[in-house]
Amino acid sequence: MTPFIAELLGTALLVLLGNGVVANVVLDKTKGHGSGWIVITTGWGLGVFVAVYAVATYSGAHINPAVTIGLAAAGKFAWSLVPLYLAAQFLGGALGALLVWLHYKPHFAETEDADSKLAVFATGPAIRTPAGNFIAELIGTFVLVFGVLSIATPDVGLGALDAIPVALLVLVIGLSLGGPTGYAINPARDLSPRIMHAILPIPGKRDSDWAYAWIPVAGPIGGALVAAALYGWLFTG
Repeated sequence: MTPFIAELLGTALLVLLGNGVVANVVLDKTKGHGSGWIVITTGWGLGVFVAVYAVATYSGAHINPAVTIGLAAAGKFAWSLVPLYLAAQFLGGALGALLVWLHYKPHFAETEDADSKLAVFATGPAIRTPAGNFIAELIGTFVLVFGVLSIATPDVGLGALDAIPVALLVLVIGLSLGGPTGYAINPARDLSPRIMHAILPIPGKRDSDWAYAWIPVAGPIGGALVAAALYGWLFTG
């Protein structure tokens, strides 16, 4: 398996399982309807475990543009490979979102609330304050990338044995820091599914909230760069 295919499949798995648990909780007439935030954060954490474990041997399991950029900025990944990884991750995010839509298609038709339908694909703020929302995404991603930098090996990324600590890291970010924005902490997890929400034939859907869409992209990238800078200052001089 090439790194491109590994990152595409890993990100698709991540979004399928992560956005899938959101769909199970928020869409009407599912078996998991209304089961709450703990189920969502647990599903996302376990989704990270599955995705990292599945593809770590082949690509280092970045499965997140912010992680790729953070590793490159910290000198743990070649900048020349960044465009390839980002392309695979954004395509994988779109594929995962498509699979969630296919899997839950009858429930989209049964759900009247357009905001819930958007929430399956993309994050949104609990209280809309662009500066505060940006800072929340930056802080959440800083914690993620700083943790990943502490685990990852040079020029590789994560190994399969790192799936558990990274999954627990994402779980605690969701539990502790996810409330303000829904913790995208991954541009490919938010932007690609948001595009799919815009183009898929979802009955009764609303707009895709493009006015907010820059925050789950810029915030995570900013957090990754801050994490890389601090890591370099503390550990590599």
